[in-house]
Amino acid sequence: MGGTSPVASARQESDRTVRPRFGTVVATRSNRAGQADGDLALPTAVCPGSFDPVTFGHVDVIARAARMFDQVTVAVLHNPAKQSLFTLNDRMAMLSEAAAQLSGVSIESFQGLLVDFCRARDITVVVKGLRAGVDFDYELQMAQLNSRLAGLETIFVPTSPQWSFVASSLVKEVAAHGEDVSGLVPAGVVARLRARLDAS
Repeated sequence: MGGTSPVASARQESDRTVRPRFGTVVATRSNRAGQADGDLALPTAVCPGSFDPVTFGHVDVIARAARMFDQVTVAVLHNPAKQSLFTLNDRMAMLSEAAAQLSGVSIESFQGLLVDFCRARDITVVVKGLRAGVDFDYELQMAQLNSRLAGLETIFVPTSPQWSFVASSLVKEVAAHGEDVSGLVPAGVVARLRARLDAS
């Protein structure tokens, strides 16, 4: 599949993006090493998920979050009760590679409730990607619950059309049948995916 990668798009737009700060006040992106006079510090946001594995759809949402916020924490869920294809360390490593060129993005893991993770880091905003209406029903419930429990605000980012059909589960299924998934996931994921499937 062709097209501009999410990371490349983020680099091209990072210096000219104008970002609203939850109202009518607007702040322009400044040099992260030293904010320009008059610029407002924007809050840190979290992009949570299992990322088993990370796809270009995930990277697209993370890149767009990085254009809206000065700091974005990608929180990788570790759920011992859920059978994942990749270990937590592998998932974090693949995300680190995929987001290496995105400024202000860090990768962390968490176990349990997202609200506890956010409380411990003073994070008040969650960014989630939406592929279709079926995603919205579930994500709306989670957003309302997180707001009730910890006052978290959730920003929904519509998935870019070229990635709207991409899901980690479908990527794994297609790859398991020997099909090429290089247009759906970052290069580092392709190699790990093939190695993991061959070993299983």
